[in-house]
Amino acid sequence: MRAVWITGASSGIGEALARLFAEKGWRVLAQARRAERLEALREAYPEKIVPFVGDVRDFAVCQAAVAQARQHFGGLHAVIANAGISHRATVEAVSLQVLREVMEVNFWGAVHAIKAALPLVKETRGWIVGVSSIAGFRGLPARSGYSASKFALNGFLEALRTELYGTGVSVLIAAPGFTRSEIRQRALTAEGLPQGESPLPEGTLMSAEEVAQRIYQAMVRRRKYLVLTTQGRLTVWLSRLWPGLLDGLVYRHFKNEADSPLA
Repeated sequence: MRAVWITGASSGIGEALARLFAEKGWRVLAQARRAERLEALREAYPEKIVPFVGDVRDFAVCQAAVAQARQHFGGLHAVIANAGISHRATVEAVSLQVLREVMEVNFWGAVHAIKAALPLVKETRGWIVGVSSIAGFRGLPARSGYSASKFALNGFLEALRTELYGTGVSVLIAAPGFTRSEIRQRALTAEGLPQGESPLPEGTLMSAEEVAQRIYQAMVRRRKYLVLTTQGRLTVWLSRLWPGLLDGLVYRHFKNEADSPLA
């Protein structure tokens, strides 16, 4: 039976992935900081999901998670570095501490998980998945730290994939577009507080469950990239061909958000 370690599993895409993998017959080590959310997952899938409470910003915690995976599952076939936070403030207004925190979670948290899991994943010729973003291909205004963290993650994963050439390990960069989840409600303001209200019409966005399905399909097919939504693919395409045109389009789009920092 295959085993996967998923970080950021208490809500959104991470929770949807944990449920999906359990339903597909995988055993799941579900990591997050919110113990009560993880316990609810364990109760829903008692034979499949093992909760692990911990912060990916601490490499020792990630090493402990891998040790628990070895103890419970005997090994590890996949790691999905999904834990992430966002922020919403201009470069001029945002505090440096907010930018550092976003980078610590989104980039260093992923690096910690992947580096800790790598020896076991190499043993099983398995999968490494980094949940990135369209913001990892095109910087988004008022989300500079988030964009930087995802650009850094993409570069890290591309380098790692090349290093692992010929080993049988697959590395997938998964880039969802705007997804229905808690990430915008929990996004940090310029001062580092959760913004509370989402500026987007959440009901119209792709569901976390659909994103999880698409990531699972891309992973088992051993794809290298997954860029989701028509808008997301168009953004990546235009960023390469007409970056000047895209600057104006992206600026106007984000300026029209509710309570936009650009307004």
